[in-house]
Amino acid sequence: MEKKLRQDPSNLIKVVLFGPESTGKTTLSRQLAEYYKTVWVPEFSRNYLQEKWDKEHKVCEIKDIVPIAIGQMKLENTLAKTANKILICDTDLLETKVYSEAYYNGFVDEYVKNAAIENQYDLYLLTYIDVPWEADDLRDRPEQAEEMFLAFENTLKKYQKPYVVMKGDKETRLKNAIQVIDRLLKK
Repeated sequence: MEKKLRQDPSNLIKVVLFGPESTGKTTLSRQLAEYYKTVWVPEFSRNYLQEKWDKEHKVCEIKDIVPIAIGQMKLENTLAKTANKILICDTDLLETKVYSEAYYNGFVDEYVKNAAIENQYDLYLLTYIDVPWEADDLRDRPEQAEEMFLAFENTLKKYQKPYVVMKGDKETRLKNAIQVIDRLLKK
């Protein structure tokens, strides 16, 4: 299983959108992929959990974490093969780790935890909680947005991941993200 949670080797610059639910990660992922004429890796858990909700009317359970992590890495590794210099990831296993800890009293599957820490990305764009909350079948903690944001930021600090906080409206976030990514591309 450990191998299924690892990134395939690549020379791509990898950027992760990271942060609490309903903070504009998918919107910014799409915008950046379009701007850089590359692909973006969607959040595997969205479809996985929506299907679970539609079929069983159940939300994420501990037993779903490993299949979600495996699905996310398979999707990332597959799409990385078609990316153009840069890969935009709507999430990563570190985000899965943060949610697992938040929802399951600190529990994280050991394989997921290790892979989340060891997989490497060039930049995390930490999305702030200053956009309007959009409810759906899967989002459930609008009142804990600030607490969750801090959990995400503290995780990036703990593991010394390079990150920039994205604040403001869609246009401001896109402009700021492009500036930071362009600096990475010039290195």
